[in-house]
This record gives sequence, structure tokens and C-alpha cells, in this order.
Amino acid sequence: MLGGNVVGFTGTQSMGVDMPLQDHHQIVSVDDHLIEHPRVWQDRLPEKFKAAGPQIREVDGKHLWYYDGQVYPTIGLNAVAGKPREEWGMDPVRYEDMIPGCYDPVARVKDMDVDGVQAALCFPSFPGFAGGTFFRAQDKELALLCVKAWNDFYIDEWCSVAPDRYVPIAILPVWDIEETAKEAARTAAKGARTFSFPDSPVPLGLPSFHTRHWDPLWEVASETEVPISLHFGSGSFVPGFSYASMKPVPGQLAAPDGPFAVAIALFSTNLMWTTVDLLFSRALQKFPKLQFSLAEGGIGWVPYILERTDYTWERHKWYQDVDMDTRPSDLFREHFWGCFIDDEHGLKNRHEIGIDRIMVEVDFPHSDSNWPNSRKRATEVLADIPDDEVEKIVETNARRMLRFPRGS
Repeated sequence: MLGGNVVGFTGTQSMGVDMPLQDHHQIVSVDDHLIEHPRVWQDRLPEKFKAAGPQIREVDGKHLWYYDGQVYPTIGLNAVAGKPREEWGMDPVRYEDMIPGCYDPVARVKDMDVDGVQAALCFPSFPGFAGGTFFRAQDKELALLCVKAWNDFYIDEWCSVAPDRYVPIAILPVWDIEETAKEAARTAAKGARTFSFPDSPVPLGLPSFHTRHWDPLWEVASETEVPISLHFGSGSFVPGFSYASMKPVPGQLAAPDGPFAVAIALFSTNLMWTTVDLLFSRALQKFPKLQFSLAEGGIGWVPYILERTDYTWERHKWYQDVDMDTRPSDLFREHFWGCFIDDEHGLKNRHEIGIDRIMVEVDFPHSDSNWPNSRKRATEVLADIPDDEVEKIVETNARRMLRFPRGS
């Protein structure tokens, strides 16, 4: 693994802080991230594919990923843990510019200990949250091998360092539904506790949730009891902005001269649309065991969307192709899990959402994360909530959804 010191890193920043969150509360983060080390694919691809496979090159003092004729930087905001906010930015970074916990699972455990977090589910970085980099690649034979290589890396290498601290996740080759179902079954057998899937397949040019195209995946997920994680942005859409350039896209509501802060503030709107899409898709009725986690979506919007969706259903179900019998809000509380990093409004309205359907995220090492003060911040926002509800929100809901029990 690469090493190196990080400018501005104060790893003991949260040590000694009074943390009244009870000792028996183990925080399980359902949305963290890792930065892949340079040899993830070079160590796993067949020899004939290594030259074309993802690899890190140093160019003009920057560490850049080269793959499929494209250059992919590690965006600065994806690895800001340990840096003062004044030093954050979008510019590409080097591995030495990150704290080792971004790309080293042993170091990450120490960072989790500092943060007061017991377990973490880590989404990919270079592949995209749901493998979008490989979806866009020209050579699909190589892309499929790259998907499998990442899954093997994360489950066999990363998670094996601390099996009770890391939650296994798998990405899927969504351009091929047959291979998607096969990889879902393969990784579930290896121990995957969730599948990362695009928050909307439509921006990728794939069939929508309203088709039966995805039924083979829904069937595997149902049979194996593995939930689907829908991370914001995993469908390659950022509200009003180009996912590649992070600049406004004309005709998509965003002002042409607006800052990227507009998109950051609107991230959760992706999952509002996705949730309503799925509620009216009939897939939930066909697959009653299907579960969806709304990663990095926040929860404050959920009560309104459920109220509005029910209102729409009651008035318009009579002439539209929707389920006439099942109220959308009831479907939500049977099939969806809300996730939040810092959402005081959502917690005040937690019973409108469903106290059994709320989970916490840390988002390490991204810019929304409260690391190294996640436990301290959780204590503040949960201060007025009864202990039994706190336990569900910070731990047991996630363990139940992921079938990820406490270690010994």
C-alpha cells in the first residue's frame, strides 16, 4: 500500500470529546467510500488484459487513472478527510495528499475507531458508485472482468482485513441483464450484503424500472435477501450539471453561470424521483422481498413525498396503469430504507418516515462527512430521541437490512 503524510491531518481531533451516545450503541455506516489502490485491477486481470486495464500513471505531478482510452482523476472532494475546509477543491489529488485510510483498509479501521464508528459499507470511487465507468467502456469483455475484479478486491481483500467492520457490497455489469443476474448470484454467494445499482437506469440509456427488464436481478436479490443500494449519482445524473465536467448543462433548469454548490444542495432530488418511480413500477408487488437503500439521499424529504404520492394515487389511480389496491406510503415502509448524514429536520419527523426504516451514514472520506466527529455529531442530533429509537437508527436497522450481525 502507498503511504505518506497528509498536510493538515490531525487524526486525534475528536479524541477526548464527551460522547454521551451510549457505549452499547455501535454506529453502522451504510454509506462510506474507498479510494482504490493502484494495483486493484493489475493484480486481478488476465495477463492479456492488463495493459488495457485500469492503471495509475503519474502525469504533471498528478496521479491519474488510465482506462479505455480515457483519463480519470481522483476528484479532490472525494478524499478530503483530514483536511481543513479551506483546502478543499475539485482538483485531482495524489495518494500522498490523502490520509491512508482512504485507500488502506488497515488504516481505515483506525480512522473508524477515532470516529467512533464500528462498521462501514464502502462504495467504489474509480468505477463510480454503481460501476458506471465500466458501463461506459467500449470493451465490454474487459469491463465485465473489471467489475468482477473490483468485487473480488473489496470482498476478498478489503473486507477480509476486518470482517466485522466492513460490510461487503458488489457492483454489477448492468449493460447485460444476464451477466448482471449471474454476478449478483456469484457475489451473494461470496458474502455480498448489498448490490449497488444506478439510482436511475434511464440516464444511462437502459430500460426503466417500469419495464420487466430488471426482473432477473430483482429475483436474485429477493431469493438471496440482498438489498439494492441506490446511491445518489450512480445513474450518472447530477441535477442540472454534467457528471463529467461538473458544469451546468443548458436546458436542465440550472443557471448557466451557477456554481456546483447548486447541485450539491440538490443531490437528494435524484432519489426522490427514483423512489416515486419504484413505488409506481409494480415491481414491489411482484417481488415482495425486494429492498432498496437510498444511499446519500437524506430523509427530510420523505414525509412530503409520501404524502404527495398518496394524494396523487388516491385521485389518479382510476385511469392510470398503477396498482389500485396498495397505498404508496405502505409500499415505502415495506421496501425502502432512508439514509442520512446530518438531517435534523428528518429526525424530527422520523415517525412519519418509519422509525424502523432510518439509518445513518458517515460518507468518509467525502466532503459531507463529519469525520472525525461523526459520533459526536450523532450525539448532538439524536440527543432528544429515546434510547431504543437511537439504537435502531445508528445500528440495528442497518444490521437487519444487511443481515450483518455484531462480531463476537
